[in-house]
Amino acid sequence: MSLVQEVEQAHTQHAQEYVNALFETVVKRNPGEVEFHQAVKEVFLSLIPVLAQNPAYIKLAVLDRLVEPDRLISFRVPWLDDQGRVQVNRGFRVQFSNAIGPYKGGLRFHPSVNASIVKFLGFEQIFKNSLTGQAIGGGKGGSDFDPKGKSDMEIMRFCQSFMTELSKHIGADTDVPAGDIGVGAREIGYMFGQYKKLVGAYEAGVLTGKGIGYGGSLVRKEATGYGAVYFVDQMLRHKGLSFEGSTVVVSGSGNVSIYAIEKAMQLGAKVVACSDSSGYLYHRDGLNLSTIKRLKEVENKRCEDYVLEHPDALYVEGCSGIWTIPCDIALPCATQNEIDKASAELLVRNGVKAVGEGANMPSTLEAVDVFLENKVLFAPAKAANAGGVSVSALEMAQNSARLSWTMEEVDAKLQQIMNNIYKECMDASEAYGIPGNLVIGANIAGFVKVADAMLAQGI
Repeated sequence: MSLVQEVEQAHTQHAQEYVNALFETVVKRNPGEVEFHQAVKEVFLSLIPVLAQNPAYIKLAVLDRLVEPDRLISFRVPWLDDQGRVQVNRGFRVQFSNAIGPYKGGLRFHPSVNASIVKFLGFEQIFKNSLTGQAIGGGKGGSDFDPKGKSDMEIMRFCQSFMTELSKHIGADTDVPAGDIGVGAREIGYMFGQYKKLVGAYEAGVLTGKGIGYGGSLVRKEATGYGAVYFVDQMLRHKGLSFEGSTVVVSGSGNVSIYAIEKAMQLGAKVVACSDSSGYLYHRDGLNLSTIKRLKEVENKRCEDYVLEHPDALYVEGCSGIWTIPCDIALPCATQNEIDKASAELLVRNGVKAVGEGANMPSTLEAVDVFLENKVLFAPAKAANAGGVSVSALEMAQNSARLSWTMEEVDAKLQQIMNNIYKECMDASEAYGIPGNLVIGANIAGFVKVADAMLAQGI
């Protein structure tokens, strides 16, 4: 072994030891926060090569600082239900990093929301936002409030109470929330209306995902689903493959899923399955997208209602079974950890060629290993899922300039951003000796930009 090789090996060993020790500290400081631990571990393992080649990142504790949010805000959200009873929920906002721009990330309203969930999402958001090439930092938030089964008036009262506290911590140049699971244009509208009353100003850039008539951007609803398909399309083309003629399974049936289905179909794919929290649909000849859109976006119905109109389709209770359906391309677009090791192995046995993560961290670490070990093309969430926040940043730009771009303009910008993200991930994977590994490439490309900004700005 040459002297150069010995030095490189020593640096790698030092980076490995540093990462292991820091991860132990993270687990100790954040007991029981399994989702946060998972997100941190995945990033840490990817960064060993870049830390070995750039010891200044270790010396100046860049990763130690990144893994500890600037602040985690937890607050009480009291509201009145339609029976006049006081209900109390818990609200969160985590502001992780503003090294390259104001904190930016969605709000999730779902009973599962807790500190671990918002921290895992916020930590992922740092790198996802960096990859977009936009000047936005990482943040996330939400509440354990469940909009399902609530009236519009109950949702309005909750959103107003939530914003009364959140408004103290956000602003167009400070922290810009958006929507996520359980938070759509209705919820954003109620929160924006309350924010205006509280601050006495029309600050359009404080929230994204707004209605088109008051500062929202075209393509925002479609952006995450379209973006995931644009990214996967680049990944497929790089290997001489295509959506054209492929069989696709998409989990979920919210905005991300519906518009991933739409774009995949536009590119010539046959999408045969989707799901909701109760079960999944399988339509061998291909889903009828207009029926799905009407049931979900207009009538607020469940997947099981689809078979009433399409009796040749099959509805099965239990959403995890969707991954038993053979497909060429799998697009998990529902929620975190929906694909475990067993599901990944089944997908591989059934011949899946590519997996594109439309949701946040929908595959467990063990599932990702299965895909990579079996040479399945794998598009990680922090890259493939970045379309939504990319168009949110475009909405911020339009708000700042008092402009409204056409659907064609925004869609073209989104496609270019996703293509650029793919190239960045590929370039980073090649630069650090793991060509084609988009998991490592995404983490390194996202990290380096933020880390260098932190070094430039001091401790």
